[in-house]
Amino acid sequence: MIKKFLSKFGNYKNRIKKAIIALKLCQGVIIIDNKNRENEGDLVFSCENMTIQQMALTIRYGSGIVCLCITEKKRKKLKLPMMVKNNTSTYNTGFTVSIESSKGISTGVSAKDRIKTIKTAVFDTAISSDFNKPGHIFPVCAHKQGLLSRQGHTEASIVLTKLAGFKPMSVICELTNKNGSMAQIKDILKFSKIYKMPILTIDDLIRYLKNQEL
Repeated sequence: MIKKFLSKFGNYKNRIKKAIIALKLCQGVIIIDNKNRENEGDLVFSCENMTIQQMALTIRYGSGIVCLCITEKKRKKLKLPMMVKNNTSTYNTGFTVSIESSKGISTGVSAKDRIKTIKTAVFDTAISSDFNKPGHIFPVCAHKQGLLSRQGHTEASIVLTKLAGFKPMSVICELTNKNGSMAQIKDILKFSKIYKMPILTIDDLIRYLKNQEL
């Protein structure tokens, strides 16, 4: 069913190429996962060029839980402890403690403040003391072995941002409908058309990693 709806975006190579171009042009993309998994679409942005306006859009049309996807190396550098010692979540999502910038923000919840936190984290020189904990940005640590070991939005978005030439970090948030339900494929296609965001799937990126060709 999903393949049928996505055929208008071309084959998997075309979809990845369009997503890469979009990220380079400071635009968002949508990554959807398998119908047998979460069956959801996530808004995805590069941390390095995401704007306040895009964060506001994400907060308005997303679940409200804005996630900062990072690698294990980055997590250790920022000294971010995992949210819980024993992760019993359905998909073993690697949430750390939440954060917000320790300087240059007010309450941390506005789009402007959340962008400030994201931009602070992007710096290679960022350290633990640059952040207050808890906060309104939720870092998620990708699986150490990457997308081929855990087929999640976290790992997929990091693969995509790296392909686009950015640091292995991304901002993601689940798309929701006005009534609070999770957006499904028809809703996601409608949103994509309105906001001109290309769509690709986690399976597209897995296929790329296995074939290493575009």
